[in-house]
Amino acid sequence: MPSPFDGTLIVMPAFNEEEVVGNVVREVLGTFPGIHCLVVDDGSSDATSAEAAAAGAIVASLPFNLGVGGAMRVGFKYALEHGYANVIQIDSDGQHDPVGVPALIEQLETHDLVLGARFAGEGEYSVRGPRRWAMLMLSSILSRLAGTRLTDTTSGFRASGPRAVRLFAAHYPAEYLGDTVESLVIAARARLTVSQVAVAMRPRAGGRPSHNPFKAAIYLGRAVMALFIALLRPPVILPSEASTR
Repeated sequence: MPSPFDGTLIVMPAFNEEEVVGNVVREVLGTFPGIHCLVVDDGSSDATSAEAAAAGAIVASLPFNLGVGGAMRVGFKYALEHGYANVIQIDSDGQHDPVGVPALIEQLETHDLVLGARFAGEGEYSVRGPRRWAMLMLSSILSRLAGTRLTDTTSGFRASGPRAVRLFAAHYPAEYLGDTVESLVIAARARLTVSQVAVAMRPRAGGRPSHNPFKAAIYLGRAVMALFIALLRPPVILPSEASTR
């Protein structure tokens, strides 16, 4: 019997997540039987690849660390080459609750790129200080660019449909914050339709957080710079062709 998730690939970028990646993969595969999960081991120095493979994931191991953007481009290329129509990005640290996946996929029926928004009414996730200010600024600017209200433009829990998969397989940015901020600029300029659905976030199940309060001010500056650079770059034109939905 065909799986309702045929044509959808879960992609998890992972860097030194041996403590938790296996459990995250098992949770996803157990929640959605028949779905395929690709873990892109982003140059880890621990047993991330082995733990992911033992849990049932397809594993792509990079020889050195490229960052989330570089790892996700590998995932998009894999999806395109192996005939997957949709890609769902899920963090390998356990923060993203996979119960939100069906809502993301459902929204792909009418949109090319769907964000799982942490500040849209679900859960109790909160951010304060300069990091919060940066998120509000980015959301305001990118909402106008995308032509729709977006409350969480830095979310890594997102779904890409066929047009977005083709675009990102060739043009997904690897720079810091490029996987979130610049990818939205690229999508909007390529005239992809963008939307969001509310999702709940969980605390990290292991590993080290990528941000802490001492880095909040640096994050604000980098966020502004990432947006500025993204807007300066020429738009990517997606070749016109019939939708594969």
